[in-house]
Amino acid sequence: MEEKTNDLTEIIAQALDEMKKDLGDKFDIDHVNLADLQRRTGITRAKLRRIQKDGFVDKPHALIGRRADHTILTGFTGVIDTLLSKGITNSSVCFDRMKEAGYQGRLSTIKNYISEHQDLVPPKRQIVAPQGNRGRRYRTEPGECYQMDWGFVTVETETGKTYRIACFAMICHCCGQRYIEFFPNARQESLFIGMIHAFLYMGVPKFILTDNMKSVVLRRDEEGHPVWQKDYELFMGNIGFETRLCKPRHPFTKGAVERLIRFVKDNFLPGRIYHELTDLNYEAIRWCDQQNAVYHRAVDCIPNDKHSEICMKHASRLENTIELSYYLCPERKISFDGFVNYEGRRFGVPYWYTEKTCRVNRDGYVLYIYNLQMTKILTTHDVTWGRKDSYCKDQYAVSQPEEHPTAPVRIQIQQLGLPTHDSGFDRFNFEEGLWNE
Repeated sequence: MEEKTNDLTEIIAQALDEMKKDLGDKFDIDHVNLADLQRRTGITRAKLRRIQKDGFVDKPHALIGRRADHTILTGFTGVIDTLLSKGITNSSVCFDRMKEAGYQGRLSTIKNYISEHQDLVPPKRQIVAPQGNRGRRYRTEPGECYQMDWGFVTVETETGKTYRIACFAMICHCCGQRYIEFFPNARQESLFIGMIHAFLYMGVPKFILTDNMKSVVLRRDEEGHPVWQKDYELFMGNIGFETRLCKPRHPFTKGAVERLIRFVKDNFLPGRIYHELTDLNYEAIRWCDQQNAVYHRAVDCIPNDKHSEICMKHASRLENTIELSYYLCPERKISFDGFVNYEGRRFGVPYWYTEKTCRVNRDGYVLYIYNLQMTKILTTHDVTWGRKDSYCKDQYAVSQPEEHPTAPVRIQIQQLGLPTHDSGFDRFNFEEGLWNE
């Protein structure tokens, strides 16, 4: 059996041999029927006419190997080079950042550029350890189980200083519907706010699968049953869900949310620049909407479609109750100079509010300060995420309290003007004749 080849010269030579066998002595290489040769080879007649001038030998073009001075990547190579120098080799991430910069090309161009410029990628300093023996994935019913966890990322400021923020992540174990939100810390009140926002976005499941967080469980009793943190136990009762804990030091139990956090660090965060944490959360929710609307091979569905059609039939929708508003507005103590501390910054409270505590809630770029019973808004602040204190109107009284006499004043004293003193230069006053003395 003859070996097939895609070489153009070989294809034409094989077709000419077949034509020579069919025509016999009538075959003339100088007067070949190009129409018949086109039907046999599938090559256009114009190209065959060009190759015929070279004796039916496909010679390489003189410009092969040369590249154009200006390509579709011209002007954008600095962006992708910066990403590669930071170790970001994910073509999808680079493609998204390039589109934000105005790139209008295709993903394949980015992939080719990355493969040709691997020298810009810094070497890996740590080899991934083997994950041990093979396990088996488990499945849950629609709307039955969500997984949640915290992830952390280091932020570098313009001055070179660094600080850490926390990323709350929750995912539906059945369909892969996901939700992420960033907080300045991973305290319990941030956990409650993140869970409530996720429930408003995805619904309330039957139970939550999580690891042994300090804000969730205190310890286990002698029989191995969890001893819940009292505030979290009250939170479960008010919202209406249960919690199941994973085996300690065994992250594979909640592998879906662990993979989500890794996906956030590999896809959403690389090369991300933001001004305020509110902007980062708005970008995060847009990223969630985008990822939930595309097909994912791991769950073999589009998360938005399956979650709305199947999972939400079993999950319950979260209703806005007074208990819910208490979790969204945590309690804060008022300092002696009239400030409350929230998310690492201080905000002023009006002086006429005499209580020692109040409740604070940030909605987008506005921070609301309520009284303790949440029946009145004391003041609002524009959140700038700066480190300076934010003062409010009426934070300090304009006129201070003043005492007045309660009995007639009979004591009277006298005040004189400032005394005059002779200057040391008076002795040199010649007009008064002091020089004759």
